[in-house]
Amino acid sequence: MDDEEARTRLLDAAEALFYADGIQAVGMDRIRTESGVPLKRLYRLFPAKDSLVTAYLERRDERWMTSLREAVSPPDPAGAPASPLLAVFDWLAAWFSEPDFRGCAFLNAYGELGAAGPAAILDVVRRHKARLRSLLADLAGPDDEALAEQLLILVEGATVVAALEPGPMPALRAREVAAQLINSR
Repeated sequence: MDDEEARTRLLDAAEALFYADGIQAVGMDRIRTESGVPLKRLYRLFPAKDSLVTAYLERRDERWMTSLREAVSPPDPAGAPASPLLAVFDWLAAWFSEPDFRGCAFLNAYGELGAAGPAAILDVVRRHKARLRSLLADLAGPDDEALAEQLLILVEGATVVAALEPGPMPALRAREVAAQLINSR
């Protein structure tokens, strides 16, 4: 196994374990066991747990944002949703319905580690939220920053509620409020 395969296996194991059980509850030995990567190589690729957590969140951010962007602006204009802003909530409803949904990995990490957590991890959390805000602002248009902020609060609130009440309903309720906000403009 080369370093790239080892890195992928480590990140796959870290993502599954950290997301399901929490960052602090999962030790490096458990990640080594799940990934099948020798401990020496694990520590060569990720010298500290913080570097593995950072890499896991960065990769998750990229995949999450790519999936959301594709849902709201597919490459085929004929398949574009009628309202890209409302499509955000349709995408959330599908995500909230996934069997392993456990809320927002970024809010979970922040909740576990707190404001005094490792700076690199908190930077990834903040960047993720800034990217989400930027996407909503792009969809809302240049003259409606307030709408983008309101939608961000709806997205975040629905995600937190869905972590407690899995399933599509929190996203569908938030979609109704989002439609009212959009139509009132």
